[in-house]
Amino acid sequence: MTHEGAPGPGDAEPQRVPGTEDGRSEVEQLHARVTALEAEKAAREPRHRWKSFFAALLIVIGCVLAPLAAVASWASSEVGDTDRYVQTVAPLASDPDIQAAAANRVTDAVMEHIDIPALLEGVAPADKPRLEKALGKLGDSLENAVRSFVHDKAQDVIASDTFQRIWTEANRRIHTVVVKALTGSGGGAVKINNDSVTVDLGPVVDQVKQRLVDEGMSVAAKIPEVHTDFTVLRADDIGKVKTYFRLLQIAGNWLPVLSVLLVAAGVLLSRHRRRVLVTAALAFAFAMLMLGAALTVFRVVYLNALPDTVSQPAAESVYDALTLYLRSTVRMTVVLGVVIALAAWLTGPGRWASFVQQGWHSGIGAVRSTADRAGMRTGPVGPFVQRHRTWITWVLVAAAVLTFVLWSYPTGLVILVIALVLLFAMAVAEFLAEEGSGGSTAHTGGHEPPAVM
Repeated sequence: MTHEGAPGPGDAEPQRVPGTEDGRSEVEQLHARVTALEAEKAAREPRHRWKSFFAALLIVIGCVLAPLAAVASWASSEVGDTDRYVQTVAPLASDPDIQAAAANRVTDAVMEHIDIPALLEGVAPADKPRLEKALGKLGDSLENAVRSFVHDKAQDVIASDTFQRIWTEANRRIHTVVVKALTGSGGGAVKINNDSVTVDLGPVVDQVKQRLVDEGMSVAAKIPEVHTDFTVLRADDIGKVKTYFRLLQIAGNWLPVLSVLLVAAGVLLSRHRRRVLVTAALAFAFAMLMLGAALTVFRVVYLNALPDTVSQPAAESVYDALTLYLRSTVRMTVVLGVVIALAAWLTGPGRWASFVQQGWHSGIGAVRSTADRAGMRTGPVGPFVQRHRTWITWVLVAAAVLTFVLWSYPTGLVILVIALVLLFAMAVAEFLAEEGSGGSTAHTGGHEPPAVM
C-alpha cells in the first residue's frame, strides 16, 4: 500500500540538474551562457575596432615618416660629420667628368688673361723657340693652339696627385659647403651666388700658371690672381630649401627613432601581431622604396633645371656622390624590412611556413644523424643547449640586433650578412640541441621554429 502523493512503482523520481538551485534545465543554462558570451563579445568588439584603428594609424604615420627620417639622418650625417662628408666627395677628384669640367673652367679663366696678339712678342728670346715648337704642334690657329696648350696643362694638373690632395684638403677645410648651401652659415672658399654653391678653383689656376711658365710661356707669369668658381650645387629657390633642410637637420637624431617606435607601437597594439608585423615591415620597405624612386625623379628634374654653363656630366657625378649615403640607406632599409617580414612569416603557423619549418628541422636532423653515425659526440654541450634553447635563441637575436644598431653605416649587404650569420648560429644551436633529446635524427615538432630576426 502506498501513501497518497508518494511516487508509484512506475513513476520516475524527478532529478535536479547538478550545480543548480532553481531546477532550470541544462538547455536553459546553455542558452543563458550563450547569451552572456554574445553580450560580452558585443561589448568587446567596439574596443577591438578602436585598437585596430589606432594600430593601423600608428603604422601608417610611422611609414610616412620613414622617408623623412632617412633624409633627416642623411642631412645630419653629411652636414654634421666632416669625415663622412670628405669620404663622400673625395672620389670626385678622380672622376673623369669632374676633371674635364674643372679643366675647362680653369682654361677659360686663364685664356681671359692672355693677350693672344702680343703673345709671341712678349716672350723672352730664350723661350721663343720652345714656345713656337709647342704651339706649332697644336694647329694653325694661334688662339686654338694656345687654348689647347693651356687646356693640356690644366688637365695635367687636375689629373695629378696634386689636384687630388688640393681637392681633399680643400673640401675638408670647406666642409661648410653643405652647411652654407642648406643652412646659410659658414664661409671660406664656398660662396652662394645666384642660388648656386660654388668652389673657388684659384689654387688650381696658380698651378696651371706655373706649368705654363715652365713650358716657356713667360707671359703667363703676368696673369693676375684669378678666382674662378666651380658649381657644386644649384637650387632655384635655395631660401626655402635652407628652411626645410634646417628642420630636417634638427630632426635628424630623433625622427628615425620616432618612426620606428610608431610602427612598433602599432604592431604591439594590434590583435594579430605576427600578421601585422609582416604587413608593417613590407609597408615600411615600400615607403623607403618610394624615396629611392623620388631621388631618381628629382635627379632628372634637377639636372634639367641647370643652366647651360654648368657641365651636365659633372653635375650628375656631384649629385650621385652627395646622395650616395641616402641611396645606401634606402637599400638597407628595404632589405631590412623584407628580412623582418620573412622572419615573421616563416615563424608563423601558415601552411607554407610550416612546410619550410619542417624542411629546416628535417635537414638539421639528417645532418645530426650523419654525425651520430660518424661517432660525433657533444658531451654535456648538447643537453645544456637543449635545456636553455629558448634563452640561447633570444641571445642570438639580441646579438644580431645589437650588431645592426652599433654598425656605423650599415648597408643592405651588411643586413644580409647579419641575417645569414644569425641563421647559421641558430642552425648550430638546433644541431647541438638534438643530442640532448636522445640523439633523434628527425624533428617532429614541439620546438620553436627558427627565426631570422
